[in-house]
Amino acid sequence: MLDTILKYFPNLTERQREQLSLMMRLYPEWNEKINVISRKDIDNLEVNHLLHSLSIAKFINFTPGTRILDLGCGGGLPGLPLAVLFPECRFHLVDRVGKKIKVATEIAAACGLKNVTLQHGDSGECPRGAYDFVVSRAVMPLPDLVKASRPHLAKKMQNAYPNGLITLKGGELSAELGFYKHDTLIEPLAQWFPDEPFFETKMLTYTPV
Repeated sequence: MLDTILKYFPNLTERQREQLSLMMRLYPEWNEKINVISRKDIDNLEVNHLLHSLSIAKFINFTPGTRILDLGCGGGLPGLPLAVLFPECRFHLVDRVGKKIKVATEIAAACGLKNVTLQHGDSGECPRGAYDFVVSRAVMPLPDLVKASRPHLAKKMQNAYPNGLITLKGGELSAELGFYKHDTLIEPLAQWFPDEPFFETKMLTYTPV
């Protein structure tokens, strides 16, 4: 059931495998009630959504105690799969759409994710200076994300990269980066998942904030 994920993350513990397998079952069930993933794409859940979320772990290995804010988490992506991979880190997921937070909350509870908190609301309502990284998956243009993220990032760093914003995006990014094009690191996801056509046009961006 997790053949593709295990191909690229072979060292998952039995508990992590159980949690991700449960997500593979729960997302389609919840998606029938509340649409958080395109119904045309739900059959591609493992690669296009769970593995896509986990690609952040190919870029950075969060140290224990790292605090991550998932801005505009939707139904819990990328925050929930990352919380499985990094059980000693703390994840706070926020989204303006209540029904999407409901799905994320139910899946987090079912998977026993004790390192996750969830909030229905706007990013402006999140604590200031309380996080080491903000992660986001195709929510808004990068300059807007930088502006929304900056107040919430702490100054002190504990990871290989300075605190900042990590996004998952697709397509041509040069026009979107704008003022931040010289500060932003762009990593093609195909370098980590070479056998998966989905990732041919997908990128990870990292912007220290």
